[in-house]
Amino acid sequence: MKSRNFGYGDIKLFTCNANTQLAQGIAKNLSLSLGDAVVGRFSDGEISMRIDETVRGLDTYIIQPTSPPVNDNLMELLIMVDALRRASAARITAVIPYFGYARQDRKARSHDPISAKLVADLIAAAGVDRVLSMDLHCPQLQGFFNVPVDHLRGVYMFINYYREHLMHKDDFVVVSPDLGSVGRVRAFAESINLPLAIVDKRRPSANVAEVMNVIGGGDIKGKNVIFLDDMLDTGGSLLHAVAAIKDLGANSIYACVTHPILSGDAKERVEASDLEQLIVLDTIHVSPERRPANMKILSVAEYFANAIRCIHDGTALSSLFES
Repeated sequence: MKSRNFGYGDIKLFTCNANTQLAQGIAKNLSLSLGDAVVGRFSDGEISMRIDETVRGLDTYIIQPTSPPVNDNLMELLIMVDALRRASAARITAVIPYFGYARQDRKARSHDPISAKLVADLIAAAGVDRVLSMDLHCPQLQGFFNVPVDHLRGVYMFINYYREHLMHKDDFVVVSPDLGSVGRVRAFAESINLPLAIVDKRRPSANVAEVMNVIGGGDIKGKNVIFLDDMLDTGGSLLHAVAAIKDLGANSIYACVTHPILSGDAKERVEASDLEQLIVLDTIHVSPERRPANMKILSVAEYFANAIRCIHDGTALSSLFES
């Protein structure tokens, strides 16, 4: 595959250890093989890195979500960037399907760090030329980077899925679990032509949310409800909203979540909830033992492969957002 515009040479894909299955899927969709690299550990726990092929003059992409264990995965990414830079790669793009530390994006209290900005600076300082990510917790995080950021939207994966599988639209309502998710939920509701409702809640402490009321959407009673959110960590926020909607008389409840972090006992909480089905994207690798029985995984490999192809060829990514 030759670059038409920028002269960066052929594409070369590399991956660290965070999500090798997704990396293999992206490579397959591009009809490429993953680059020859070994990412391991020294006896004292430090990360060892070895690139076993030439990258001089090539357009290189590192596929590495900074998901838990976030610090290990972040350091693997930074060290591989440094290795490729010192090996004279023409351009380095960090493909970060899930960007960790994104929730620490402002000073909520005096003396708080803004860790999202710090991590963005670290990635740029390591030598990245651009970043490709999906569903940043706040779209404004693109401005934290001093390099170009291409931001993919997971909602289009869910739109395509429900266009194929949704029957009897009159029975469904789309619900935003909080005000911060309204943008993506509105895009979904308009594309599928469904009514929209919003859960109004307050957050007395981290990972704790209390539902106050439901705004819009008409009468929830007897309806099937689809929730959309960007991530599911402990599950507290989303599952409180699910319980509140169930108490209002909702029939079946479904949820679509881009990033399945599933910390702590989230698996058990999801399985014990009123969710009929949880649909997630594979931006984060979830081992089989951590997957709730009612969870379905959609792959973003083709989506990211198309984005990489656009970046390499110097064409706009806007065509990927057409629904």
